[in-house]
Amino acid sequence: QLQLVESGGGSVQAGGSLRLSCEVYGYTYESYSMGWFRQAPGKEREGVAAIDSDGRTSYADSVKGRFTLSKDNVKNTLYLQMNSLKPEDTAMYYCAADYRAFRAPGIVAGRHSMDYWGKGTPVTISA
Repeated sequence: QLQLVESGGGSVQAGGSLRLSCEVYGYTYESYSMGWFRQAPGKEREGVAAIDSDGRTSYADSVKGRFTLSKDNVKNTLYLQMNSLKPEDTAMYYCAADYRAFRAPGIVAGRHSMDYWGKGTPVTISA
């Protein structure tokens, strides 16, 4: 099993940056795919970015060129660097993982039900 703990959320002005972290605990000796999702008030959850067990990444169109994933396999931590933030990026951001060999585009598209989820970290972007 895996336990995920997100951090790094906060409040910044539009145009600013934040870096979210997702620390992974538990049985990390087996490969797993991971993704970041977000849910804004009154909206459905959406995929933001994902990385599969082969290290390939995928991003939602709305964040391409602004958000970047990176993974530290020693620290078992996934990062989401968010630049040029916009008010519409305001949401609760969740990290998710799964031992199954999901491909990153499918994770972002929401085609897979991820088994492990963190509790989320809030991001608020003011105009």
